[in-house]
Amino acid sequence: MTAMGLALAAAVLSLLSFTPEAAAQNRGNAQAEQSRSLRDRRPATPSLPPVGRYVAESGEGFILDRSGRHPLLRFDRRDETWVLRPSAAPRGDVIYRNDAGEQVLRVTPSGGMTVYTPRAPGGSPASFSGTGSSLTPPTLGPHLLFRLMAQRSYMVSQAVGGRLVEVNLDGDRSESLCVEAMIVATEAVIRIARSPTARQYVNQLRSITIIEGSRSGVTYARGRLVVTVNPDEGMAGRPSSARVIRAILPQAS
Repeated sequence: MTAMGLALAAAVLSLLSFTPEAAAQNRGNAQAEQSRSLRDRRPATPSLPPVGRYVAESGEGFILDRSGRHPLLRFDRRDETWVLRPSAAPRGDVIYRNDAGEQVLRVTPSGGMTVYTPRAPGGSPASFSGTGSSLTPPTLGPHLLFRLMAQRSYMVSQAVGGRLVEVNLDGDRSESLCVEAMIVATEAVIRIARSPTARQYVNQLRSITIIEGSRSGVTYARGRLVVTVNPDEGMAGRPSSARVIRAILPQAS
């Protein structure tokens, strides 16, 4: 028998031995493999520059920094840098949310972008307008840090009607992260104090303290606001203003 004949005979024997039970087993293996593939899939990052500036049709400009461990976003004329968490969406889109679960961005596979803000809660298309500066916070040093703490204390004290509110920073592992948390926390308090319906919630505020810990968090009790940052998580270890506000408002209920 020729080599071709031997190969044909082997193929026929193989088909004859392929029982229905074996076919079912193969289908089961294929389905299990497909399930694992879907479960392990990570949202694809659209082709965008690592750091760029964007402008929305609603008129709001912002910088999106994807050069580090976590995507960062800061709106023009705002002090807070938002740490975003990507998740997969239908049609291959990627949704970016803040640590309070609020949708901030939606990006398509082709790079099309929609930004969600209080001015445009239903979303506003945004387009790339040029390069931007990194949003990674710098280290200030003792002198500038003391001045910033004093400045933030004055701003909060003025916002609550002239009553002194101390601002303290107690951390030695990540100064830049603690400074970010201090700016975010004081901005959140100022926003509450300027709201006619929410101002009462900070009537008893006496101090704002930033500390380091193994888990980020915010507590507010007996006039003391404590914000905990986790240096091991980088920028994601700093609570956002949304979390600070949520920790304060229920206290008056």
